[in-house]
Amino acid sequence: MQHLEPRAQLAIKQRALEDSLWHLARLRPEVVLRPVAGPAWNYRYRARLSVRFVPKKGGVLVGFHERASSFVADMRECHVLPAAVGALLVPLRELIGSLTIRERLPQIELAAADEPQGTRYALVLRVLQPPSAADLRALAEFEQRHGIEFWLQPGGPDTAVPLRADRPRTLPLRLGEQEVTLPFAPTDFTQVNPPVNEVLVRRALRLLDPQPGDRVLDFFCGLGNFTLPLARRCAHVTGIEGNRALVERAREAAAAHGLQQRATFVVRDLFEWSGADWDELGRGVDAVLLDPPREGALAVVRSLAAATRRPRRIVYVSCNPATLARDCAVLCHEGGWVLRASGAVNMFPHTSHVESIALLEPRLSAAGGAVAC
Repeated sequence: MQHLEPRAQLAIKQRALEDSLWHLARLRPEVVLRPVAGPAWNYRYRARLSVRFVPKKGGVLVGFHERASSFVADMRECHVLPAAVGALLVPLRELIGSLTIRERLPQIELAAADEPQGTRYALVLRVLQPPSAADLRALAEFEQRHGIEFWLQPGGPDTAVPLRADRPRTLPLRLGEQEVTLPFAPTDFTQVNPPVNEVLVRRALRLLDPQPGDRVLDFFCGLGNFTLPLARRCAHVTGIEGNRALVERAREAAAAHGLQQRATFVVRDLFEWSGADWDELGRGVDAVLLDPPREGALAVVRSLAAATRRPRRIVYVSCNPATLARDCAVLCHEGGWVLRASGAVNMFPHTSHVESIALLEPRLSAAGGAVAC
């Protein structure tokens, strides 16, 4: 969507959200929230670049897939990546073309993080065979010359290690306004757009409106992106996540901030969540935050729809308008909840990807005060 002015893109995404809610769920929010926006360019701090050795194209290609295709686009610049990384596409092609493993290196994953001394750029190379000694020397010279750091990933995500053994094994995700820093490995899930993520956290907290004595559940909590900021505002928050490695990292972050008594974390398969799980963990809960992947949170919302003792509010952060609409339909048409507010979040400028946020309340409280956004 780069041919469209950014505000026009955002208007289209807001309309796509509203259309999904109406056509798929027969729902309209009582309040349409002002869209969340941020930098239009150089915002993408997380990306997965494909690598292909294509002799007919003159060597190695490094870039994104062509639309609806397995072919790698012949990219020589990219303006959604950080400028320092976008400028490296051609040098990376030349570097990988010189390696003995150029046909055994299918992917580069970018993870960037801002630190006081500057931005760190970690480029994780998926290597299907060990680099030779000459390869390692070429990689070391490249990272020193360009101010980036290479990581090698020979197997699953947890096998990624920095090329230089003396480098830190994590990067910092900073939520400055919340006074929270979440350490993450380059292969961990984090939002791609840090400035928009920070505004999104702020809005979610305002919509959820946690009170000092509240107990909150944060479903699909990941590293604790919402959990730790919530822990500073309520009596207790439980973060629930299916990925054990992310839960361990979230626990470490809570301890580092002195929040381990107010933020606890539980490993559960949330796609198999049941009423029994809600009876165990949901008793006395005042508010719920949901931030699921594209598949949505159908099992969780079914348990919420059937619950007799209901939280005061649900805030649902979505990366897929279709599953948001489906889940809101369950809550509203089967559970008697009301869609109080929703709005688009431009997490991915210049793409058709629609992030959004929604607020739901039990029907009896739907006539409450104004929505804070």
